[in-house]
Amino acid sequence: MTGDIDAPFLGVERSVSGKKWQARLKDERLATALAQRFELHDVVARVLAARDVQLDDAASFLNPTLKAMLPDPAHLRDMRPAVERIIKAIHDGETIGVLGDYDVDGATSSALLVRFFSALGQIVPVYIPDRQKEGYGPNLPALLDLKEKGASVVITVDCGTTAYDPLEAGADAGIEIIVVDHHVAEPRLPAGSLVINPNRADEDSPCGQLAAVGVTFLLLVAINRALRDASWYGEEHPEPNLLSLLDLVALGTICDVVPLTGVNRALVTQGLKVLAGRSNPGIAALADVAKVDKPLDAYHAGFVLGPRVNAGGRVGDSALGVRLLTTQDSSEARAVAQLLDDYNSERKEIEQAVQEAAITQAEEQAKTDKPIILVAGNGWHPGVIGIVAGRLRERFDRPSCVVALSEGIGKGSGRSVRGVALGPAVIAAHQAGLLVNGGGHNMAAGFTVEQDRLEELTDYLAEHISRQLDGTTLMPTMSFDGALSPAGATPEVIEMLERAGPFGSGNPRPRFAIPQARIVDSGIVGKDHVRCILTGADGTGRLKAIAFRSADTPLGRALMDTRGLPLHVAGNLRIDEWQGRVSAQLFIDDVAAV
Repeated sequence: MTGDIDAPFLGVERSVSGKKWQARLKDERLATALAQRFELHDVVARVLAARDVQLDDAASFLNPTLKAMLPDPAHLRDMRPAVERIIKAIHDGETIGVLGDYDVDGATSSALLVRFFSALGQIVPVYIPDRQKEGYGPNLPALLDLKEKGASVVITVDCGTTAYDPLEAGADAGIEIIVVDHHVAEPRLPAGSLVINPNRADEDSPCGQLAAVGVTFLLLVAINRALRDASWYGEEHPEPNLLSLLDLVALGTICDVVPLTGVNRALVTQGLKVLAGRSNPGIAALADVAKVDKPLDAYHAGFVLGPRVNAGGRVGDSALGVRLLTTQDSSEARAVAQLLDDYNSERKEIEQAVQEAAITQAEEQAKTDKPIILVAGNGWHPGVIGIVAGRLRERFDRPSCVVALSEGIGKGSGRSVRGVALGPAVIAAHQAGLLVNGGGHNMAAGFTVEQDRLEELTDYLAEHISRQLDGTTLMPTMSFDGALSPAGATPEVIEMLERAGPFGSGNPRPRFAIPQARIVDSGIVGKDHVRCILTGADGTGRLKAIAFRSADTPLGRALMDTRGLPLHVAGNLRIDEWQGRVSAQLFIDDVAAV
């Protein structure tokens, strides 16, 4: 074992961003054993050991396959009767409608169903509620709209588990409803609906980390198997290629920020291979509009494609994401991709204004000992509050909620930190009568609240989170996989580290420190990014580095005004390709005085 596991990494008790640095690796012996058994470079072995990848699990971690890791869909409650009902609809020529959420998880889940059923010759009406006019989840007019379009069966994706009134009214109207969701459930489920959700209160599924798109894929696997067993496939009905749809699964899983562990790791690993091929016309068009000229990877999914797919639901037309991901017409794909790119630019401007106002409130709240930040403002655009909540969470290292107020009602979105389950706290607040509605999962939640109950809600959530913490203090920390010199940060090292990918929630991209680095050049690029050149303490090596959105922050100011003094610089390494030259680049996320 290592020495004092609580000792700060490089002695940093408090960085420029107010964090204590700590080493991820707790067991040096495990790293050594992994390196020896699997012939891994030491840096890769240490990354795996820091993520508690044991010897017996390392082979599947390094080579995650669906064959080995995909569970039998039938283990989920209501899966069998749902598949039976869908098979009957297919045989009888009934129309199956889809009602999806307006985020990337909802869009990819909806697109999965549309592309699969379309391959079977089905016409699939889709309804994506408008974020501002209708809010999250199913509503009765939406269900009736699908019924008017001929749907006798409606599948809701990424929503519906707690939509009691609209789903029960829809069932009374003669619509058979199947909920495919992953959000944390209350003991009560909508009467008259089948609910496939690994996070049902009565579930014992090991797949609670799945995004809705992963649950939807399991449903398609089960339907496909049932059709195959019934000898339905043949010359008249060729079998769809489910593996070709994994790009949608990877995109939705990454963008919903669920842990990339277990089956999610296999789904994303295989899905990124499909994504890189750009076989989906919509994804190809969106990558072109975003000027991505490299093979698509997890970074592009999460930070380039995802925000654009989301933009329609945030500030434009909620249905554009599904339309983009389901069209086979390249001309339509280019037109929709351009619309989404335009909406994304608009979203950034709106987000900046809301963020500035939210930070002003949050800075005052951060001075208190409450374990949550909850800010609210009249006129804030509800389409960007989730993003702003994430920014506040990153800045203050506390669970953060942002509420857009209008006519006495607030639409709220929250993002949490590791160790605090925000979704269950919001559900408890709903059960306590403090919310009009609300739900979510451990790391994110959404809710509707009356404006005059905001203070009461804040106190309730703070108390609930305090009970979860059970006396421990939310100490802002930053975890590290090791230290490198500028000369040691090479493209070859980065390529080796990719063996531990894909990276995301639950498997963070490796973070390294450049100890006692000296900044030989720095400046602002773009609107507010700080770029610089690092060299080692002895003046050897050169490493390009950039700190995004940092020009007017303590981090940016530290990088711009070092006066030649050394700094410990923290970040993750990426490959930089410029004018045919390949080099390493550090994406900086913190610095500390030496």
